[in-house]
Amino acid sequence: MLGGGAAHAQVMEPDPGVRAALMEAVAEADSFDHPFDAEVWLLDMATRLDAYDAAYDDGLEILRVAHREASRAELPPELVLAVIDIESRFDKFAISHAGALGLMQIMPFWLEEIGRPNDNLFQIETNLRYGCAILKHYLDRENGDLTRALARYNGSLGKTWYPERVLEALSRRWYQR
Repeated sequence: MLGGGAAHAQVMEPDPGVRAALMEAVAEADSFDHPFDAEVWLLDMATRLDAYDAAYDDGLEILRVAHREASRAELPPELVLAVIDIESRFDKFAISHAGALGLMQIMPFWLEEIGRPNDNLFQIETNLRYGCAILKHYLDRENGDLTRALARYNGSLGKTWYPERVLEALSRRWYQR
């Protein structure tokens, strides 16, 4: 059942569990314990982000918001960066062939599903909040099985090509050494 971010498989009915997770995430309003931790992480990740065409200010905003939303959802921020890497290559205005939008390629039907039709999925904070909530829901649903959760997120449950791409990006580019 498709319910997550990018829609590379056929579109099905929205998952009610994702609807609830999104409603909770959107209703909630910093993720670093100490300013030094923020400085170190942001500098490290910004250096890795240099390979992409994200403008410097956008890149830092993406990193700050990704860390905050990943932490809020109890996800590793580097995993969220790997998903963004594969989904949109850090293009906040990306649109998939299936109509998924933004950094984490969120399907627009979620806006109506949770009663927030005016939310802008091209806005960094909104897109990452939705994406992290969806990914966390699928990770919980799959009892921590990251491969299955990523496949659900992508709409390719039962296949491993998408999780393999995300995990490869995570280990090669985003995992903290």
